[in-house]
Amino acid sequence: MANQRIVALDYIRGISMLGVLGIHTGAYSLTYEAANLHLFAIYEIVTRFSVPIFFFVSAFGLFLSQPLKKEFHYPTFMVKRFRTVLLPYLTWSILYMLHYTWISGATDLWHRPLIYKYFLFGLASYQLYFLVILVWFYALMPLWRQLVSMILKAPFVGLVSLLLVQIAFNYYSSYLLHANYNNHYLNLMIQHRMSYWVLHYLFIFILGGICAERYSQFLALLKQNSRRITACFILTLAGILSHYYYLVYQQHYTLEATANTVHQLSPLGVLYTASATLFWFKTFTRPLPESLAAMLHQLGKYSYLIYLIHPLVMYYLLIELNQRSQALTPLTTIGFYVTTLALSSGLAWSINKLGVHVPLLGLLLTGSFPKKNRLDAKA
Repeated sequence: MANQRIVALDYIRGISMLGVLGIHTGAYSLTYEAANLHLFAIYEIVTRFSVPIFFFVSAFGLFLSQPLKKEFHYPTFMVKRFRTVLLPYLTWSILYMLHYTWISGATDLWHRPLIYKYFLFGLASYQLYFLVILVWFYALMPLWRQLVSMILKAPFVGLVSLLLVQIAFNYYSSYLLHANYNNHYLNLMIQHRMSYWVLHYLFIFILGGICAERYSQFLALLKQNSRRITACFILTLAGILSHYYYLVYQQHYTLEATANTVHQLSPLGVLYTASATLFWFKTFTRPLPESLAAMLHQLGKYSYLIYLIHPLVMYYLLIELNQRSQALTPLTTIGFYVTTLALSSGLAWSINKLGVHVPLLGLLLTGSFPKKNRLDAKA
Protein backbone atom coordinates (compact mmCIF):
# COMPACT_ATOMS: atom_id res chain seq x y z
CA MET A 1 0.00 0.00 0.00
CA ALA A 2 2.84 2.38 0.87
CA ASN A 3 4.25 2.11 -2.66
CA GLN A 4 0.90 2.43 -4.39
CA ARG A 5 0.60 5.39 -6.72
CA ILE A 6 -2.80 7.02 -6.73
CA VAL A 7 -3.29 9.07 -9.88
CA ALA A 8 -6.29 10.86 -8.38
CA LEU A 9 -3.88 12.70 -6.08
CA ASP A 10 -1.85 13.90 -9.07
CA TYR A 11 -4.98 15.16 -10.78
CA ILE A 12 -6.18 16.89 -7.60
CA ARG A 13 -2.85 18.67 -7.33
CA GLY A 14 -3.22 19.73 -10.94
CA ILE A 15 -6.72 21.18 -10.68
CA SER A 16 -5.91 22.78 -7.34
CA MET A 17 -2.89 24.46 -8.89
CA LEU A 18 -5.23 25.93 -11.50
CA GLY A 19 -7.35 27.20 -8.62
CA VAL A 20 -4.42 28.77 -6.78
CA LEU A 21 -3.44 30.71 -9.90
CA GLY A 22 -7.07 31.77 -10.21
CA ILE A 23 -7.18 33.13 -6.65
CA HIS A 24 -4.07 35.21 -7.20
CA THR A 25 -5.27 36.38 -10.62
CA GLY A 26 -8.49 37.51 -8.98
CA ALA A 27 -6.53 39.49 -6.41
CA TYR A 28 -4.56 41.28 -9.13
CA SER A 29 -7.74 41.98 -11.12
CA LEU A 30 -8.84 44.32 -8.33
CA THR A 31 -6.42 46.88 -9.77
CA TYR A 32 -9.03 47.36 -12.50
CA GLU A 33 -11.81 49.59 -11.18
CA ALA A 34 -14.59 47.91 -13.15
CA ALA A 35 -13.53 44.32 -12.45
CA ASN A 36 -16.13 41.85 -13.68
CA LEU A 37 -17.80 40.53 -10.52
CA HIS A 38 -18.85 37.23 -12.16
CA LEU A 39 -15.36 36.49 -13.44
CA PHE A 40 -14.04 37.51 -10.02
CA ALA A 41 -16.41 34.96 -8.47
CA ILE A 42 -14.86 32.22 -10.59
CA TYR A 43 -11.32 33.26 -9.74
CA GLU A 44 -11.82 33.94 -6.04
CA ILE A 45 -14.84 31.96 -4.81
CA VAL A 46 -15.22 28.83 -6.93
CA THR A 47 -11.52 28.09 -6.41
CA ARG A 48 -11.58 28.39 -2.61
CA PHE A 49 -11.02 24.67 -2.08
CA SER A 50 -7.62 24.89 -3.75
CA VAL A 51 -5.29 25.61 -0.83
CA PRO A 52 -7.01 23.46 1.84
CA ILE A 53 -7.21 20.46 -0.46
CA PHE A 54 -3.42 20.43 -0.66
CA PHE A 55 -3.39 19.68 3.08
CA PHE A 56 -5.68 16.72 2.39
CA VAL A 57 -3.28 15.49 -0.29
CA SER A 58 -0.30 16.03 2.02
CA ALA A 59 -1.85 14.04 4.86
CA PHE A 60 -2.98 11.33 2.46
CA GLY A 61 0.57 10.94 1.21
CA LEU A 62 2.03 10.94 4.70
CA PHE A 63 -0.31 8.26 6.06
CA LEU A 64 0.04 6.26 2.88
CA SER A 65 3.81 6.08 3.29
CA GLN A 66 3.77 6.04 7.11
CA PRO A 67 0.62 4.07 8.07
CA LEU A 68 -0.32 3.65 11.71
CA LYS A 69 0.58 -0.04 11.65
CA LYS A 70 4.13 0.85 10.58
CA GLU A 71 6.74 1.85 13.15
CA PHE A 72 7.10 5.61 13.20
CA HIS A 73 10.61 7.02 13.73
CA TYR A 74 10.13 10.72 14.43
CA PRO A 75 13.74 11.98 13.95
CA THR A 76 14.08 10.24 10.58
CA PHE A 77 10.66 11.52 9.55
CA MET A 78 11.52 15.10 10.47
CA VAL A 79 14.87 15.09 8.71
CA LYS A 80 13.25 13.92 5.49
CA ARG A 81 10.26 16.26 5.71
CA PHE A 82 12.30 19.29 6.65
CA ARG A 83 14.51 18.60 3.65
CA THR A 84 11.55 18.43 1.29
CA VAL A 85 9.75 21.51 2.65
CA LEU A 86 11.84 23.57 5.08
CA LEU A 87 14.92 23.77 2.86
CA PRO A 88 12.99 24.99 -0.23
CA TYR A 89 11.02 27.34 2.02
CA LEU A 90 14.21 28.98 3.29
CA THR A 91 15.75 29.08 -0.20
CA TRP A 92 12.73 30.66 -1.87
CA SER A 93 12.19 33.07 1.02
CA ILE A 94 15.74 34.35 0.57
CA LEU A 95 15.26 34.58 -3.20
CA TYR A 96 12.05 36.60 -2.81
CA MET A 97 13.66 38.84 -0.21
CA LEU A 98 16.65 39.43 -2.47
CA HIS A 99 14.28 40.23 -5.31
CA TYR A 100 12.38 42.71 -3.15
CA THR A 101 15.62 44.39 -2.08
CA TRP A 102 16.76 44.55 -5.70
CA ILE A 103 13.62 46.19 -7.04
CA SER A 104 12.97 48.51 -4.09
CA GLY A 105 16.39 49.18 -2.61
CA ALA A 106 14.99 48.48 0.86
CA THR A 107 17.28 46.56 3.20
CA ASP A 108 15.33 46.81 6.47
CA LEU A 109 13.85 43.33 6.00
CA TRP A 110 17.33 41.84 6.55
CA HIS A 111 17.61 43.32 10.03
CA ARG A 112 16.13 42.21 13.32
CA PRO A 113 13.32 41.92 14.27
CA LEU A 114 11.78 42.14 10.78
CA ILE A 115 13.82 39.25 9.39
CA TYR A 116 12.47 37.01 12.14
CA LYS A 117 8.90 37.88 11.16
CA TYR A 118 9.62 37.20 7.51
CA PHE A 119 10.89 33.69 8.18
CA LEU A 120 8.49 32.77 10.99
CA PHE A 121 5.34 33.81 9.13
CA GLY A 122 6.24 33.30 5.48
CA LEU A 123 6.16 37.02 4.65
CA ALA A 124 8.78 36.91 1.88
CA SER A 125 6.00 36.13 -0.63
CA TYR A 126 2.27 35.77 -0.22
CA GLN A 127 2.10 32.05 -1.09
CA LEU A 128 4.86 30.84 1.25
CA TYR A 129 2.64 30.71 4.35
CA PHE A 130 1.42 27.32 3.09
CA LEU A 131 4.86 25.82 3.64
CA VAL A 132 5.06 27.30 7.14
CA ILE A 133 1.79 25.59 8.08
CA LEU A 134 2.96 22.38 6.45
CA VAL A 135 6.15 22.40 8.54
CA TRP A 136 4.04 22.77 11.68
CA PHE A 137 1.87 19.85 10.58
CA TYR A 138 5.03 17.78 10.19
CA ALA A 139 6.44 18.83 13.55
CA LEU A 140 3.23 17.74 15.29
CA MET A 141 2.86 14.49 13.36
CA PRO A 142 2.89 12.22 16.47
CA LEU A 143 -0.16 14.11 17.72
CA TRP A 144 -2.00 13.71 14.42
CA ARG A 145 -1.24 9.98 14.38
CA GLN A 146 -2.83 9.66 17.80
CA LEU A 147 -5.85 11.67 16.71
CA VAL A 148 -6.34 9.60 13.54
CA SER A 149 -6.03 6.42 15.60
CA MET A 150 -8.75 7.65 17.96
CA ILE A 151 -11.12 8.73 15.20
CA LEU A 152 -10.74 5.42 13.38
CA LYS A 153 -12.54 3.74 16.30
CA ALA A 154 -15.71 5.60 15.26
CA PRO A 155 -14.91 7.42 11.98
CA PHE A 156 -18.30 8.96 11.26
CA VAL A 157 -18.86 10.38 14.74
CA GLY A 158 -15.25 11.47 15.04
CA LEU A 159 -15.12 13.26 11.70
CA VAL A 160 -18.49 14.97 12.12
CA SER A 161 -17.47 16.16 15.59
CA LEU A 162 -14.15 17.43 14.28
CA LEU A 163 -15.92 19.18 11.39
CA LEU A 164 -18.23 21.04 13.78
CA VAL A 165 -15.31 22.05 15.99
CA GLN A 166 -13.43 23.20 12.87
CA ILE A 167 -16.31 25.40 11.73
CA ALA A 168 -16.65 26.96 15.19
CA PHE A 169 -12.92 27.56 15.58
CA ASN A 170 -12.51 29.05 12.11
CA TYR A 171 -15.50 31.32 12.61
CA TYR A 172 -14.06 32.65 15.85
CA SER A 173 -10.58 33.12 14.36
CA SER A 174 -11.84 34.70 11.13
CA TYR A 175 -14.52 37.06 12.41
CA LEU A 176 -14.28 37.52 16.18
CA LEU A 177 -10.61 37.36 17.19
CA HIS A 178 -8.68 40.63 17.05
CA ALA A 179 -5.12 41.54 17.97
CA ASN A 180 -5.95 44.19 20.54
CA TYR A 181 -4.16 42.93 23.65
CA ASN A 182 -1.62 44.85 25.69
CA ASN A 183 1.17 42.40 24.89
CA HIS A 184 3.00 43.25 21.64
CA TYR A 185 4.18 39.70 21.00
CA LEU A 186 0.74 38.22 21.62
CA ASN A 187 -0.73 40.71 19.18
CA LEU A 188 1.95 39.78 16.66
CA MET A 189 1.18 36.07 16.97
CA ILE A 190 -2.54 36.72 16.58
CA GLN A 191 -2.06 39.16 13.71
CA HIS A 192 -0.20 36.54 11.67
CA ARG A 193 -2.26 33.53 12.82
CA MET A 194 -3.38 32.70 9.28
CA SER A 195 0.24 32.03 8.38
CA TYR A 196 0.99 29.30 10.92
CA TRP A 197 -2.04 28.10 12.93
CA VAL A 198 -2.46 24.51 11.76
CA LEU A 199 -5.80 24.32 13.56
CA HIS A 200 -7.39 26.28 10.72
CA TYR A 201 -6.92 23.23 8.47
CA LEU A 202 -7.01 20.39 10.98
CA PHE A 203 -10.20 18.74 9.72
CA ILE A 204 -9.14 18.50 6.09
CA PHE A 205 -5.69 17.22 7.11
CA ILE A 206 -7.09 14.55 9.42
CA LEU A 207 -9.65 13.59 6.75
CA GLY A 208 -6.72 12.90 4.42
CA GLY A 209 -5.14 10.64 7.04
CA ILE A 210 -8.38 8.75 7.67
CA CYS A 211 -9.00 8.20 3.95
CA ALA A 212 -5.45 6.91 3.45
CA GLU A 213 -5.69 4.54 6.41
CA ARG A 214 -9.00 3.14 5.16
CA TYR A 215 -8.36 3.57 1.46
CA SER A 216 -10.34 0.54 0.24
CA GLN A 217 -13.36 1.49 2.34
CA PHE A 218 -12.97 5.10 1.23
CA LEU A 219 -13.17 4.11 -2.44
CA ALA A 220 -16.22 1.96 -1.73
CA LEU A 221 -17.95 4.86 0.04
CA LEU A 222 -17.19 7.18 -2.87
CA LYS A 223 -18.75 4.71 -5.29
CA GLN A 224 -21.80 4.03 -3.13
CA ASN A 225 -22.47 7.70 -2.46
CA SER A 226 -21.48 9.17 -5.81
CA ARG A 227 -24.73 11.06 -6.38
CA ARG A 228 -24.86 12.36 -2.82
CA ILE A 229 -21.30 13.63 -3.06
CA THR A 230 -22.07 15.42 -6.33
CA ALA A 231 -25.21 16.92 -4.80
CA CYS A 232 -23.26 18.15 -1.75
CA PHE A 233 -20.64 19.69 -4.01
CA ILE A 234 -23.26 21.54 -6.05
CA LEU A 235 -25.19 22.66 -2.95
CA THR A 236 -22.14 23.98 -1.11
CA LEU A 237 -20.86 25.69 -4.25
CA ALA A 238 -24.28 27.30 -4.70
CA GLY A 239 -24.24 28.29 -1.05
CA ILE A 240 -20.84 29.98 -1.12
CA LEU A 241 -21.68 31.77 -4.39
CA SER A 242 -25.01 32.90 -2.95
CA HIS A 243 -23.21 34.35 0.04
CA TYR A 244 -20.84 36.16 -2.31
CA TYR A 245 -23.61 37.68 -4.43
CA TYR A 246 -25.63 38.59 -1.33
CA LEU A 247 -22.73 40.59 0.07
CA VAL A 248 -22.10 42.28 -3.29
CA TYR A 249 -25.69 43.14 -4.23
CA GLN A 250 -27.48 43.44 -0.88
CA GLN A 251 -24.75 44.54 1.51
CA HIS A 252 -22.79 46.53 -1.11
CA TYR A 253 -19.46 45.03 -0.13
CA THR A 254 -16.48 45.78 -2.31
CA LEU A 255 -15.07 42.78 -4.16
CA GLU A 256 -12.01 42.81 -1.92
CA ALA A 257 -14.11 42.90 1.26
CA THR A 258 -16.29 40.10 -0.09
CA ALA A 259 -13.28 37.88 -0.86
CA ASN A 260 -12.01 38.54 2.67
CA THR A 261 -15.36 37.40 4.06
CA VAL A 262 -16.32 34.49 1.80
CA HIS A 263 -13.18 32.38 2.00
CA GLN A 264 -12.09 28.82 2.77
CA LEU A 265 -12.24 29.36 6.55
CA SER A 266 -15.83 30.60 6.57
CA PRO A 267 -18.49 28.05 7.62
CA LEU A 268 -19.63 27.58 4.02
CA GLY A 269 -16.00 27.54 2.92
CA VAL A 270 -15.19 24.62 5.22
CA LEU A 271 -18.20 22.66 3.97
CA TYR A 272 -17.40 23.51 0.36
CA THR A 273 -13.80 22.37 0.81
CA ALA A 274 -14.88 19.05 2.30
CA SER A 275 -17.44 18.36 -0.42
CA ALA A 276 -15.05 19.48 -3.19
CA THR A 277 -12.36 17.15 -1.84
CA LEU A 278 -14.68 14.15 -2.03
CA PHE A 279 -16.11 15.25 -5.37
CA TRP A 280 -12.74 15.64 -7.09
CA PHE A 281 -11.38 12.42 -5.64
CA LYS A 282 -14.48 10.60 -6.83
CA THR A 283 -14.24 12.21 -10.25
CA PHE A 284 -10.56 11.43 -10.68
CA THR A 285 -10.85 7.76 -9.73
CA ARG A 286 -12.61 7.29 -13.06
CA PRO A 287 -10.92 7.34 -16.48
CA LEU A 288 -10.47 10.83 -17.91
CA PRO A 289 -10.10 11.96 -21.52
CA GLU A 290 -6.49 11.40 -22.48
CA SER A 291 -5.65 15.05 -23.11
CA LEU A 292 -7.21 16.19 -19.81
CA ALA A 293 -5.46 13.44 -17.88
CA ALA A 294 -2.11 14.38 -19.44
CA MET A 295 -2.56 18.07 -18.60
CA LEU A 296 -3.57 17.42 -14.98
CA HIS A 297 -0.75 14.93 -14.58
CA GLN A 298 1.84 17.46 -15.75
CA LEU A 299 0.38 20.20 -13.58
CA GLY A 300 0.37 17.85 -10.61
CA LYS A 301 3.93 16.75 -11.31
CA TYR A 302 5.28 20.31 -11.35
CA SER A 303 2.78 21.80 -8.90
CA TYR A 304 5.37 22.38 -6.19
CA LEU A 305 7.60 24.55 -8.38
CA ILE A 306 4.65 26.26 -10.08
CA TYR A 307 3.37 27.16 -6.63
CA LEU A 308 6.73 28.55 -5.59
CA ILE A 309 7.55 30.56 -8.72
CA HIS A 310 4.24 31.90 -10.04
CA PRO A 311 4.23 35.17 -8.00
CA LEU A 312 7.41 36.24 -9.76
CA VAL A 313 5.84 35.48 -13.12
CA MET A 314 2.73 37.49 -12.21
CA TYR A 315 4.84 40.43 -11.02
CA TYR A 316 6.69 40.78 -14.31
CA LEU A 317 3.58 40.19 -16.39
CA LEU A 318 1.93 43.09 -14.57
CA ILE A 319 4.93 45.29 -15.30
CA GLU A 320 4.57 44.40 -18.97
CA LEU A 321 0.86 45.23 -18.91
CA ASN A 322 1.52 48.55 -17.17
CA GLN A 323 4.19 49.49 -19.71
CA ARG A 324 1.66 48.84 -22.45
CA SER A 325 -0.97 50.81 -20.51
CA GLN A 326 -3.25 47.78 -20.47
CA ALA A 327 -5.56 47.44 -17.49
CA LEU A 328 -6.69 44.05 -16.25
CA THR A 329 -10.00 44.02 -18.08
CA PRO A 330 -12.00 40.76 -18.14
CA LEU A 331 -10.36 39.79 -21.44
CA THR A 332 -6.80 40.67 -20.44
CA THR A 333 -7.35 38.99 -17.05
CA ILE A 334 -8.02 35.70 -18.82
CA GLY A 335 -4.91 36.22 -20.93
CA PHE A 336 -2.96 37.11 -17.78
CA TYR A 337 -4.10 33.85 -16.17
CA VAL A 338 -3.28 31.66 -19.17
CA THR A 339 0.12 33.31 -19.68
CA THR A 340 0.98 32.90 -16.00
CA LEU A 341 0.09 29.23 -16.20
CA ALA A 342 2.14 28.66 -19.33
CA LEU A 343 5.23 30.57 -18.16
CA SER A 344 5.14 29.14 -14.64
CA SER A 345 4.82 25.61 -15.99
CA GLY A 346 7.69 26.18 -18.42
CA LEU A 347 9.94 27.61 -15.72
CA ALA A 348 9.04 24.76 -13.36
CA TRP A 349 9.97 22.23 -16.02
CA SER A 350 13.24 24.05 -16.70
CA ILE A 351 14.18 24.28 -13.02
CA ASN A 352 13.41 20.61 -12.57
CA LYS A 353 15.62 19.67 -15.53
CA LEU A 354 18.39 21.93 -14.28
CA GLY A 355 18.12 20.34 -10.85
CA VAL A 356 18.68 16.93 -12.35
CA HIS A 357 22.06 18.09 -13.71
CA VAL A 358 22.96 20.32 -10.74
CA PRO A 359 21.93 18.24 -7.71
CA LEU A 360 22.72 20.89 -5.07
CA LEU A 361 20.55 23.43 -6.87
CA GLY A 362 17.78 20.88 -7.19
CA LEU A 363 18.01 20.13 -3.49
CA LEU A 364 17.81 23.79 -2.51
CA LEU A 365 14.94 24.68 -4.83
CA THR A 366 12.82 21.53 -4.64
CA GLY A 367 13.96 19.68 -1.53
CA SER A 368 15.07 16.68 -3.58
CA PHE A 369 17.22 15.63 -6.48
CA PRO A 370 14.48 16.28 -9.00
CA LYS A 371 12.82 13.68 -11.08
CA LYS A 372 9.33 14.57 -9.90
CA ASN A 373 7.96 17.57 -8.05
CA ARG A 374 5.21 17.13 -5.52
CA LEU A 375 3.47 19.51 -3.16
CA ASP A 376 2.64 16.80 -0.62
CA ALA A 377 6.22 15.59 -0.05
CA LYS A 378 5.22 11.93 -0.17
CA ALA A 379 7.83 9.27 0.45
